[in-house]
Amino acid sequence: MKQDNYYEKIKETLINNEITRKVKNYSINKSDLESYYNVGKLLIEAQGKEIRAKYGDNLLKTYSLKLVNEVNKQYNVTFLKRLRQFYLIVQKGATVSHQLCWSHYVELIPLDNINTINYYIEICKNQNLSVRQLREKIKSNEYERLPESTKNKLINKEDINVKDFIKDPIIINNPNNIDVTKEKTLQKLILENIEDFLKELGDGFSFIGSEYKISIGKSYNYIDLLLFNINFNCYIVVELKVSELKKEHIGRIEIRQELIK
Repeated sequence: MKQDNYYEKIKETLINNEITRKVKNYSINKSDLESYYNVGKLLIEAQGKEIRAKYGDNLLKTYSLKLVNEVNKQYNVTFLKRLRQFYLIVQKGATVSHQLCWSHYVELIPLDNINTINYYIEICKNQNLSVRQLREKIKSNEYERLPESTKNKLINKEDINVKDFIKDPIIINNPNNIDVTKEKTLQKLILENIEDFLKELGDGFSFIGSEYKISIGKSYNYIDLLLFNINFNCYIVVELKVSELKKEHIGRIEIRQELIK
């Protein structure tokens, strides 16, 4: 196919999508993603070996100038580059989900790793994340903070549990940069931003209470934070420490977990 023919095909695809966006509101996401994928494919085919050449973007500039004048001013060089990148990441294995809008994918395109991209696509679907919420998760390196064992389970589609999503480190909101030297200070910071803390842990968490009272024999003990996860139907006992975790701490947590069941 000649380059002029590629341009006409790209122009036709984008115009049809513009019409769909105006007439069929309910299918905007689907139409956008399908159209942009197809345009990205056409751009790759039109450029051929030029994509690796020093002046490989010259064709994009040519197409962009014409599209801006003839279709819509949004179709600048940057936009066309994103369409090309979108096609390439899908070819490498990124999932196309109509539950995500194009703006979600604009946030994902710069990421290098397909497994990272697919992780964020899944949590966008499962947690119904806005573009802003997705951007915050990417900025916090959420995927990178997951254990390697969890990443492997996600890649291999193995069963997962609530412990798999404990991040390292867990980020605690501390806007005033308070020096945290005591457990009570750490607990106060968490409770002041409990919603952010639950989101940091993952999906499906709810807060039951702090200093939650339980009986151990004839005496009473207190759980720093007691949570519940609706997805896994289980309680989560949180023991707060600002010092090195010791064996007796782990044993205490395990006892409390058994009593909560």
